[in-house]
Amino acid sequence: MKKYASIFAAILGLLPVASPAAESSPQPDKKPNIVFILVDDAGIGDFSTYGCKYGLTPNIDRLAAEGMKFSQAYSGSAVCAPSRCVLMTGQHTGHVLRRSNQSKVGLLSLPADQPTVARLLHDAGYATGGFGKWGLGNPGTTGVAEKQGFDVFFGYYDQKHAHDYYTDYLVRNSVDVPYQQSGKHTWEDYSHTRIADETLKFIEDNKDRPFFCYAAWTPPHDEWVIPDNTPFSNQPWPVEIKNYAAMVSLIDKDVGRLMEKLKDLGIDDNTLVIFSSDNGANDECIEPLGSTGGLRGHKRMLYEGGIRAPFIARWPGKIEPGTTSELLTTFADFLPTAADAIGAPAPSGTDGISILPTLLGEQQTKLHDSLYFEIYEPYFQQSVRLGDWKGYRLGTKAPLELYDLKSDPAEKHDLAAAHADIVKKIEDIMVAQHTPSPHYDAPEQSEKGTKKPGQKKKVKSVPEMLNEENAKPEPGKE
Repeated sequence: MKKYASIFAAILGLLPVASPAAESSPQPDKKPNIVFILVDDAGIGDFSTYGCKYGLTPNIDRLAAEGMKFSQAYSGSAVCAPSRCVLMTGQHTGHVLRRSNQSKVGLLSLPADQPTVARLLHDAGYATGGFGKWGLGNPGTTGVAEKQGFDVFFGYYDQKHAHDYYTDYLVRNSVDVPYQQSGKHTWEDYSHTRIADETLKFIEDNKDRPFFCYAAWTPPHDEWVIPDNTPFSNQPWPVEIKNYAAMVSLIDKDVGRLMEKLKDLGIDDNTLVIFSSDNGANDECIEPLGSTGGLRGHKRMLYEGGIRAPFIARWPGKIEPGTTSELLTTFADFLPTAADAIGAPAPSGTDGISILPTLLGEQQTKLHDSLYFEIYEPYFQQSVRLGDWKGYRLGTKAPLELYDLKSDPAEKHDLAAAHADIVKKIEDIMVAQHTPSPHYDAPEQSEKGTKKPGQKKKVKSVPEMLNEENAKPEPGKE
């Protein structure tokens, strides 16, 4: 019998065996790779797909042509650190730990048990890498990237360090990595060159497993320096503005390099790529370049120019090419969207929603009732997006300004006096969504100094106060 059994087994071995791919039942999709490209201090008007007037960004334009462009997307805040904190945690600035670059007690680091999108993806088996500016915890604290779900983070941990593009060291997982400078300010000396190269290396090293790549690239944040400001060297602008424009072009070039790498590795079709900016552009870039796209305000302001962001998503075979969405979305939505994309539950306590249905061309049944923002620099400000309405307030008791963004996207006409009911709704949202923090004060704004007896106190207008602050030295730092 053993002899016949052996013969029978040999015959079976010669017969064709159906592979899993040949079975009639469909196989589950592979977990998608996720790349989030976050540039620093670029306005919506810096990219030609959003109407840039001074240059072209063909690779970012191609992302939009091959994916979905959002026209009503918002960053997490109007300044670097809180915006990144919203992106990582899924909490808006009325709830999140970091609500400003600084606090009453200095820099605030993420706590050890903080749920983050990197931790969620790492726990789901993803390789997780970050490259560029972290800004949520310096070495020696609980907030360092490698304690928040990243296998590796390379670049700048401290946001002030990130101002130095010709630094003599970068940081990998809290360890200083010497960066020898030639003194000639070449491309080899320029920190973004190495950061972009490390980004592509991480993608190549992890091509055979699901990965999350957080490309938190520092340009075009100041200092506005670059080895070569071609093709803007002949423009009649100050050299810093020429450099800024060239830094935007550099980002576009490296977006192209990243997309080419995905195609060369054969993983392009299984990779969701998102492109955005952490906040609006600096005010110095408005007049010569139109970097805020004609919107009011700029970095550090909760008018549209400070928080409206470019937001583009590309995922071949999943996202319909060349589509535009008017969905109201914010950085708080990234964590629940990433969780939904991999079939994992989002942690409790987040303020975002999954926008995966919109990305996939399906009905978006869960929508934001409103979007809430607050910031503590240069003054305490609050804003709310409620449908087409936008409410803005300086301080906690100042009269609320109200704008109809559908007819007045530049926020020029205050309609508060004519719509008391909408004002009341927005004021109620501000009260409900603002959770007091022991690290920040939300004082009512008042004029400093004294007045003569019997003299009526002059109350400064919002533009006066903000312009006064903007006149101070180094307005674009951090």
